[in-house]
Amino acid sequence: MKRLFRSALAAAALTCAALVPGLIALPAVAQTPPDVLVVGQIAEPQSLDPHTVTATNDFRILVNLYDGLVRFKDGTLEVEPALAESWEVSDDGRTYRFKLREGVKFHDGSDFDAEAVKFNFDRMLNKDHPFYDTGPFPLSFNFSSIASVEVIDPYMVEFRLKEAFAPFLSNLAYPTGLIVAPAAVEQHGKDYGRSPSGTGPFKFAEWQSNQRVVIERNPDYWSGAAKLEAVVFRPVTDANTRVAEMMAGGLDVMVEVPPDNLATFRQDAGFAVAEQAGPHVWFAILNTKEGPFSDKRVRQAANYAVNKETLVKDVLQDTATVAAGPIPPAFNWVESTVEPYPHDPEKARALLAEAGVENPQLTFYVTEGGSGMLDPVTMGAAIQADLQAVGFTVKIETYEWNTFLSRVNPGLEGKADMAEMAWMTNDPDTVPYLTLRTDAMPDKGGFNSGYYSNPEVDKLLEQARKSTDQAERGKLYGEVQALVHEDAPWLFVANWKQNAVTTAAVQGFKLQPSFLLDLRGVAKQ
Repeated sequence: MKRLFRSALAAAALTCAALVPGLIALPAVAQTPPDVLVVGQIAEPQSLDPHTVTATNDFRILVNLYDGLVRFKDGTLEVEPALAESWEVSDDGRTYRFKLREGVKFHDGSDFDAEAVKFNFDRMLNKDHPFYDTGPFPLSFNFSSIASVEVIDPYMVEFRLKEAFAPFLSNLAYPTGLIVAPAAVEQHGKDYGRSPSGTGPFKFAEWQSNQRVVIERNPDYWSGAAKLEAVVFRPVTDANTRVAEMMAGGLDVMVEVPPDNLATFRQDAGFAVAEQAGPHVWFAILNTKEGPFSDKRVRQAANYAVNKETLVKDVLQDTATVAAGPIPPAFNWVESTVEPYPHDPEKARALLAEAGVENPQLTFYVTEGGSGMLDPVTMGAAIQADLQAVGFTVKIETYEWNTFLSRVNPGLEGKADMAEMAWMTNDPDTVPYLTLRTDAMPDKGGFNSGYYSNPEVDKLLEQARKSTDQAERGKLYGEVQALVHEDAPWLFVANWKQNAVTTAAVQGFKLQPSFLLDLRGVAKQ
C-alpha cells in the first residue's frame, strides 16, 4: 500500500512542478497509478470529524470514511438503510426505533453497536457528556428535536423526539449523522479529527496539511469492498491551477469545474464531464443589524441593482438559474410563486432615496473558493460593479475559504456589511432553519450571520418541520419563501447545477443530488 501511495504522490508532485512558475516546464504526461484515484478538491478540509464541520468540501471525503444509520439512495434524496437494517416510526412521529447491522466493526477494530450510536448523538447534544468538549458541533441543530437516545439491546436503538420532526431521517442521512468510533474519540480527544475511524468503504491512511488526505480500501466493508485501492484528495484552491493539473494528468477527478472550461473538457475525448442538479443556493448575506442594510429598502435596492441574469449567463455560462429566495427550486413540491428580483437600477436608486441613504459605504467579504461557491472572485467583482452603478461604494476583502468561514460564521457585526455564501442541502427546512431563524444567531450556535429576525418566519419554520404531511409542508415553505424574498436579508443570486470532470480512465463515477461524493462503485484502469 505504501508503495502505491508513493507512486500516486510522486505523480502528483511531478505535475505540480510542471505548473509552478520558475520551474523547468515539463510535458503534460504525468500519470497517476491504476486503482488510485486522485481527486482535486477546492480547499483543505477543516477536520475529518463529521460532527464538527459544515462544508461540502469536507463531506466529500467523509462519506467515504463513515456510514450513517441511513443514507441517500443512489441518484436521489430518498433515504435507504445503511448501518440500520430497518426502522419503525411511531404513529405520533416522535419515536424512531432502528434495528442495527450485526458484525460491523469500526476501522480501529472496535464494535459497532447501539451503545456506539448513543455515544455519537449524546456527544453532540449533551453538554454533560465527557467528550462534548471535542466540539463544537455546528450542525447539531439538525438533531435538536432529539429528547433522548435509548439502547434497547445491543443491536436496537431508539430515538425519542421532543415533537414530530419531518426531516429527521433525511438529517440522519446527511454527513452530520455519520457514526464515528467512540473508542477513537476517547483515545484522541480533541485531535480525533486528524485520526478518524468509521465503518465506511475506505479507511484513513494519512493527512499531510495543504498537500493531501489519503484513504485506502476497507477490505472488510459490510457492503462489499470498494473497487479502488486508494483515493488521494488534494486541495488545489485556485481553479485555474486545478484545470491545469487536470489537463496535465495529475488529477483523475476535478470537482466544481469553472464554467469557462466545461466546453474544453467536453470536446476532449480524454475527459468526461458529469453534471447533476441538486438543492443549492448562492447568495450574499446582508448585515441587517447595523449599517445600510439594517433598512429593508436598502436591502431590496441591492437586489434590484445586481443583474443576476448577466451573472448566470456570462459568468456562470448557464450552469445555474437565478435564485428567487432561500429555498432552491430543486424542491419542486414547495408551493412557491415568488419570482426573482428583476434587474432595475432605477428602482434601486429610488429605494435608496426613499430610505434617505446617500452613497452607502459597504464592506463585502469575498472568498477565493469553497464548496458550491462557483466563481466567487469574478462574481464578487460583478456584484460590486452593479452596486456601485446605483450609488453604493463597495470595498471588497478577499479571504481563503477556511479563513473566510472563520470570519463569517461568528457573524458580520463590526466587520462587514455583506458576505458571499452558498449552501447545498437535503431538505427545504435546513437552510432557513439554520441561517434565517431568530434562534439561529451566531451566539446561539447557528449560522444567521446577518442577524435577520422575523417572528412569522420563525413560526412557519416550526410548523413546517413538525408536519408529516408533505403537501402542508410545501405550502408553509412557500410562505417562508415569500416573506424572506420581501424582507431581502440576502442578495439572492443563483441556483447551481453541480459538475465534475474525470479522465477517460475513470469508470462508474456519478454526481449525486446530495452533492456528496460516493466513490464505492468507482474504478480506474
